[in-house]
Amino acid sequence: MEYRGRYKIFDASVIQTYPVAQRDNKVKLADVLRPEEAAEMKIDLAGEVEERIEQLAEEIIACRKNNKPVILFTGAHAIKNGLGWLLRDMVERGFFTLVAGNGATAIHDFELALMGQTSENVPAALEKGQFGMAYEFSYFNKAVAKGNKNKLGLGESLGKMICDKEFRQKVLKKAARKGSPREFTHPEVSLLAGCYEKKIPFTVHVGIGTDVLDQHPSFDGRAKGGCSGRDFLIYTEQITRMTAGGVVLNVGSAVTGPEVLLKAVSMAANVGKVPNGIITADFDLRDYKPGQMKDESQEGYYFRDQKSVVTRIPQAFGGKGFYIQGEQKQRLPRLYQSLMKRKAK
Repeated sequence: MEYRGRYKIFDASVIQTYPVAQRDNKVKLADVLRPEEAAEMKIDLAGEVEERIEQLAEEIIACRKNNKPVILFTGAHAIKNGLGWLLRDMVERGFFTLVAGNGATAIHDFELALMGQTSENVPAALEKGQFGMAYEFSYFNKAVAKGNKNKLGLGESLGKMICDKEFRQKVLKKAARKGSPREFTHPEVSLLAGCYEKKIPFTVHVGIGTDVLDQHPSFDGRAKGGCSGRDFLIYTEQITRMTAGGVVLNVGSAVTGPEVLLKAVSMAANVGKVPNGIITADFDLRDYKPGQMKDESQEGYYFRDQKSVVTRIPQAFGGKGFYIQGEQKQRLPRLYQSLMKRKAK
């Protein structure tokens, strides 16, 4: 990356990488939950949580029957927890009109699609200076660079690389080296691929210096920012369709998901497309204490997901917010079961 300012910058061209095939990963393909397994899971939840999931499923089904948007923003851990294939199935069944995530969400999905593994063993790699240094992240960066040249979104660029052979070959021509994989061995588990094939937007909302991609000589900040900037506008356009209602789910994203939603609803309202009666749901582990949302001396005031997603946004637009506390590996399969039960009626 060229720099002509007054300060010294790090020379990324001296970074040393290694083949991703040599990396120690914690999550394997066998850890990924299959949709048919989720359908048969026995899940016992507290009555209050169970009731909220049932109400949320009812709202989602009602919105889809009436062609209203249902947006899912998921943090990276849902993919690391092996739930990407399940979420893909939900996309294919028409439950979501847009999926969104942060950079790490896309990275874990990309890795699973490429090699059927993800979640690098960070402590083992960090002290060696190898954390995030697998060479094949150049595939990701080059796909985004090509996508930016074509004025695409970030998620669309990645989905196109996985699913479109011609696009992939052009990326690999610039990125692959001897011994590098030339195909995505497990595209069936990829949420990015599922969205691309279904023509459902997968928007990726990133920062600079927040992802292992940014450590590499192949990193292009203009491309990453340009593609993600387009994704934000795709996301916001979906929010403008919620004038008669819609649903937004935030799964395990403490900051990015809530902040993207907050800005998008403000933009929509600014142009006269108020998200009236918006339904929101936040899936997380922490306790939710509504009384803390207006008290800056309380820790709960600073939990952006609870304050923005569950409280402020639905209250501002005459909607309703659900907080669904607990383990993702149980709550999301239970939501899946509830949706499937209602769709079958």
